[in-house]
Amino acid sequence: MKKLVIAEKPSVARDIVNVLGKFEKRDEFYENDDYVVSSAIGHLVELFMPEDMDLNLKKWTLDTLPILPKKFEKKPIEQTKKKFSELKKLMARKDIDVVINACDAGREGELIFTYIYELAGCKKNIKRLWLSSMTIEAIRDGFLHLREEEEMKNLQYAAKCRSEADWLIGINGTRAVTTKMFRARTGNAATVGRVQTPTLSMICTREKEIINFVPRDYWQIIGNFGLTNGVYPGTFNKPNVQKNDQHDRLDRLWSEEEAIQIVNEVKASQLAIVSEKKKHTKQNAPRLYDLTTLQREANTRYAMPAGMTLNLAQSLYERHKCITYPRTDSNALPEDYGPTCLNILGSIHQEFKEFADMAIENNWVDPTNKKIFNNKQISDHFAIIPTMKQPASLSEEETKIYSMIVRRFIAIFFPSAEFDVTTRISMVGNHEFFTEGKVLVNPGWLAVYGKVAAGPESETIPAISEQDGKPAKANVLEVNLVKDATRPPARYTEATLLAMMEGAGKMVDDEELAEAMKERGLGTPATRAQTIDHLISLKYIERNKRDLIPTPKAEDLFAFLDAFNISVLSSPALTGEWEYKLRQMEQGKLDRESFINGIVELTKDIVEKIKLFEETDKTLRQSTLISPSDNLP
Repeated sequence: MKKLVIAEKPSVARDIVNVLGKFEKRDEFYENDDYVVSSAIGHLVELFMPEDMDLNLKKWTLDTLPILPKKFEKKPIEQTKKKFSELKKLMARKDIDVVINACDAGREGELIFTYIYELAGCKKNIKRLWLSSMTIEAIRDGFLHLREEEEMKNLQYAAKCRSEADWLIGINGTRAVTTKMFRARTGNAATVGRVQTPTLSMICTREKEIINFVPRDYWQIIGNFGLTNGVYPGTFNKPNVQKNDQHDRLDRLWSEEEAIQIVNEVKASQLAIVSEKKKHTKQNAPRLYDLTTLQREANTRYAMPAGMTLNLAQSLYERHKCITYPRTDSNALPEDYGPTCLNILGSIHQEFKEFADMAIENNWVDPTNKKIFNNKQISDHFAIIPTMKQPASLSEEETKIYSMIVRRFIAIFFPSAEFDVTTRISMVGNHEFFTEGKVLVNPGWLAVYGKVAAGPESETIPAISEQDGKPAKANVLEVNLVKDATRPPARYTEATLLAMMEGAGKMVDDEELAEAMKERGLGTPATRAQTIDHLISLKYIERNKRDLIPTPKAEDLFAFLDAFNISVLSSPALTGEWEYKLRQMEQGKLDRESFINGIVELTKDIVEKIKLFEETDKTLRQSTLISPSDNLP
């Protein structure tokens, strides 16, 4: 008897064939005495649309909503029907007794295989190939340790629930909103979704904040002070800040009259009494990359769209086999991965070899470091790191992403960077001026990024000498009044939007807090880029250089959603809770029925609110969301 291996993509099928031995190519699959290896080409199966269940549902009316299937039927996707038929025939072969799921090791890969297997009516035993890298060694090891079907049940449940939840919210929400608007005007569908609508909500909310922003003038006072060894600047600081003003800072004065009075008082003085505190600080290396962090940094550094970064990382993983599985939300490694990291460091050559060798020679790979090796912080996959395979013929863009991953991997093992920080206060009468100097004294991990320790001549502010006396005195050389104004919040870039999606609408810079928020993020690392691209394709948002800007179509949609008072559909935090529950299901902490029941109730609530909504002169306005040239079913 033989085993049928189904990969997600043809390229992965070829890699598996190259590892398992000699095969003969037959049509769209490979075969030898032990295995038949074939592949899907991504999704081959989709859920029934309403009209597939009942032709009467082809027409969009509020009377037929909500549509709540008792069972979600499946059908082949029309464009790839031939491929599905080929896999169905292979699964039906009498000489095959086991089917190995070799689709991508994650929720979506599980869904692709499960839908194919179920629609084909296959009943044969299932094994799961779970890979975190595509090297020869990893594939061999994966086949030696195939997972049992029962181990994958929770992930399978979560995958199917995600698909069904998106169907319920997407189909009912889109039909309800569109139909309600269609009564007043003709046009196309107002597409809404469980993840895309809260994501769009963040962009629209930010745009509204920008439009409604009223700038406020403020003044800063900058002084120049002279010591025996040189001149340094200082910024006037108020003795307190009004906490109820989000724009307020110690260095801002909101009254020009007050600012002028302080300037005159300082100018009337000739000396400042100087005191300072010196502090030695350390900065740890940033944690290893997960996909979202990689996408954010690539967008910030190279203006790469998130989808482009994912495609480049996928190419480095599948084609070049030089990094581990990229679609991960983990930034830690398994606790037994110390020896593997040493082997990877030993295999690194060319521009990074010097630093990799330093990490090895100094025994900096510490398997007890929980910020690197931590089983509790690993979900389906661990952090993105290089493999022992050295890539060749990378494109310029692939090289950028690969270099980012290698540098981050090496840097994580280096000591902290160390700084000497001087905080200086110059008192002119009762007025305080603040100055800070920061000097890198030990680059530590920053050496991997080309930083070197500063010499004595690199002091950022002149040191106090004996001639300045005790307490030290400085001459007041110059006092300048600078006028400025508050600025509106910046538009989202893909980097900042990804951060908000990961934190379910909360910008979280603290590593530990960000880690805690990940489980309540919008979508998954693998789908966030797709969500952004989908919103662009639907013409809800546009790219303007790095900025993401909502279109009038998006603004119109939210005018209606606000009127419908469907906060759950547009709230990132609330929708992030659903993603958290999917994760709990993967971990066996939540049953499938409870989750779907919650989604069904949410769907009913959305439809009911839309049905009861009555348009007013305020909401019944000319809409750019609806175009007469488009047809509505």
